[in-house]
Amino acid sequence: MSVTKWVYAFGGGSSEGDASQRELLGGKGANLAEMAKLGLPVPPGFTITTAVCVAYYENNKAYPAELDAQIDAALKNLESVTGKAFGDPANPLLVSVRSGARASMPGMMDTVLNLGLNDETAEGLAKLSGDKRFAYDSYRRFIQMYSDVVLDLDHSIFEEILETFKEENDYSLDTELSADDWVVIVDEYKRAAADELGRDFPTDPREQLQGAIGAVFDSWMTARAIKYRELHDIPENWGTAVNVQAMVFGNMGETSATGVAFTRDPSTGRNSYYGEFLINAQGEDVVAGIRTPQCLTQEMREEMGDTQPSMQEALPDSYNELAAVFDVLERHYRDMQDIEFTVERGRLWMLQTRNGKRTAKAALKIAVDMAESGLITEEEAVMRVDPAQLDQLLHPTIADDAKRDVLATGLPASPGAAAGVVVFDSDEAELRAKKGEPVILVRIETSPEDIHGMHAAQGIVTARGGMTSHAAVVARGMGRPCVSGAGGIRIDYAAKQFTAGGRTVKEGDFVTIDGSTGEVLAGAIDMIKPELSGDFGRLMEWADKVRRMKVRTNAETPADVQTAKDFGAEGIGLCRTEHMFFDADRIAAVREMILSDDKDGRVAALVKILPMQRADFESIFEIMEERPCTIRLLDPPLHEFLPHTEEDVHAVAEATGLSAALLMQRAEALSESNPMLGHRGCRLGITFPEIYEMQARAIFEAQVNVEKKTGIKPVAEVMIPLVATAKELSILKAAVAKIADEVASESGTVPVYLIGTMIELPRAALRADDIAVEAEFFSFGTNDLTQTTFGLSRDDAGKFMPDYIAQGIFEKDPFVTLDQSGVGDLVRIAAERGRATRPGLKLGICGEHGGDPASIHFCDSVGLDYVSCSPYRVPIARLAAAQAALKARG
Repeated sequence: MSVTKWVYAFGGGSSEGDASQRELLGGKGANLAEMAKLGLPVPPGFTITTAVCVAYYENNKAYPAELDAQIDAALKNLESVTGKAFGDPANPLLVSVRSGARASMPGMMDTVLNLGLNDETAEGLAKLSGDKRFAYDSYRRFIQMYSDVVLDLDHSIFEEILETFKEENDYSLDTELSADDWVVIVDEYKRAAADELGRDFPTDPREQLQGAIGAVFDSWMTARAIKYRELHDIPENWGTAVNVQAMVFGNMGETSATGVAFTRDPSTGRNSYYGEFLINAQGEDVVAGIRTPQCLTQEMREEMGDTQPSMQEALPDSYNELAAVFDVLERHYRDMQDIEFTVERGRLWMLQTRNGKRTAKAALKIAVDMAESGLITEEEAVMRVDPAQLDQLLHPTIADDAKRDVLATGLPASPGAAAGVVVFDSDEAELRAKKGEPVILVRIETSPEDIHGMHAAQGIVTARGGMTSHAAVVARGMGRPCVSGAGGIRIDYAAKQFTAGGRTVKEGDFVTIDGSTGEVLAGAIDMIKPELSGDFGRLMEWADKVRRMKVRTNAETPADVQTAKDFGAEGIGLCRTEHMFFDADRIAAVREMILSDDKDGRVAALVKILPMQRADFESIFEIMEERPCTIRLLDPPLHEFLPHTEEDVHAVAEATGLSAALLMQRAEALSESNPMLGHRGCRLGITFPEIYEMQARAIFEAQVNVEKKTGIKPVAEVMIPLVATAKELSILKAAVAKIADEVASESGTVPVYLIGTMIELPRAALRADDIAVEAEFFSFGTNDLTQTTFGLSRDDAGKFMPDYIAQGIFEKDPFVTLDQSGVGDLVRIAAERGRATRPGLKLGICGEHGGDPASIHFCDSVGLDYVSCSPYRVPIARLAAAQAALKARG
């Protein structure tokens, strides 16, 4: 019977593993093995695999039967390589015990250093090193760390002992304590631990090791590790490895040091070494902030105005050796490296390397620089940048060093930052904005009638709603930062103020919002404007070379259309014509049209709206030139246009000559129990054909006018929304085509157009073969398709969605990332059946998922021709589409 190998050795000139075994050895273990194979100075050790962690949790925290024997064998090998013995008072082997998941989780997992120390081995270490102070400094560190990590004792117990001792002896720094002082501290630490535990601090090195290994595995399931995995999409069943490594000491005097470094600047991407170190210290001192670290390079020290010598100046030989290792590692891994190192009495040791975390700006620069230098290919550079990170580059942001006075926290619904005065009413927002005042619109929730205020505002805050609420979706489309669902805010519209955390903010007070973190901050904080540098352009150029899918935008205002075009949009995938109806100078005519009780009244109102719509389309066509523009005919529920106040009703009464009472009766008759599934979409066109006829005329006349004016031949794709049957589409397609023929006859110019539909109902997806007889294109409206498939309201789901995700019912919010197994199956079925009927059927997606990288990969896999997203997500979609194409190639 074969025995599973649970433990892999490295160091001493050989390695049982390598970088290809990351899943088994974890990131740290795989990279230690790889560095050892490269001949770099790695302290020898062994890795207990991630498979042990998985087995540990699957078997109620019981280890595999063979593990103990394999650990003992690995210890004997480590003793042989180092010439030291575990627990030997004369020549003690000390080890570090560290975690190492396959995905980097900085600061999330537990570490124990100096393991193997007890009263006898501490004396042995003192004699062996000739430095009793170093030995007992190491011993007290071990007791404190082991007590915290393994024995679950509060580290403040030990900090209080040390601080009291320093005060009594007039010391200010740990480095001022003598060897005898540390002996006293060690005794006090042991007594304190025993008092807390009710038993002596463990002294047997093998028992210590077993406890530390268990603590590392247990740390995989701590609350902080679980939260980190949730935020970074790291599966729980990956587990962590445990790395046991011979100790090397950076706290053995002035020729010893420890540090953390990056081969390039992780903030800017600049090709210069970046890092910190401490002389006569251990690694935890650098990351824990116990002492202020010094700069790695002289250049960095001078830039920061630091007076302490850099490592380059204080330990030049070790620095030069380290710099040579940096170059070896970056060339080998072909990426920027994050490195931990120790210098023990002038000898350099490498403790870790991994691909370094970096900002979006740095990721972009590093990828482009490495490709241009030939270290990686252009295609590899495209794969190196996380598309979601580009959001950091496309919106204004708050400076990293800015002071944040947080009033409330909600959901990061739309990225970017904005500062302005608080207003609670959309009309007020528009009024103040026209006077040049920056405003932040604060509402309990927004509705389509807030469009003008949202457009006027610099940013939007809502007390209710989720990541796909009206406020979130519209804000992303407009490129406005938005914080939604800020439940800690209590809004009093009458008093024109809100309260949060016991503080009151009145209308006219300045606030700043960070749509990337979901924070609402007191006061006005300066913004950093985005800089789309040459690196951005280069990477986008490389991405465009390899992607198959086109990228369009969801936009209807000239400003948004121009923004999207500047970001590289290749057309419009969704122009929501109802958004054009909400401006103050149009809403009265729209209400007049809806409340009219006969066709003549509706036509009279539509005559007023026609030139407005035509002018809108002309602006869009002129900007997009001959790029295709998909224009959705009127879709939203009628109730969104109905008058809500007496003032609104009187305005319509004045325009129509009808009594206010009669209009109110008409409005009441039009109200619906479930408007989202009511009189909307193509149902409006079927019952009130004159509405769609007016819109079709506005589109085609705009095409003709732009062609005559500019010579450009605009391409219109007329979208009939909410179709469930082929018959609906057949009737409305004929009506639209009839208008096109009329405009061509009247103008002498034939507009270029297609007629298609939005697939947003399950029945439409399942009957796509019938619908494709009439449709020349399908655009998947996955916002509504998700709602109708799940039976969920996207505006209300935010109330319980976090619980569903926390309990694993949904892996992701299906309104943010497409549900591939349910909604995705409907998209796949519709694509296959539609193209079976019409092989050249154009397919796209225009829901919010069109800007989500994971959803874009799915769209590529089912053969869609394009994705469409909000203007500021166009670069994200371009990069994600390129990565999807490269991934498909293998």
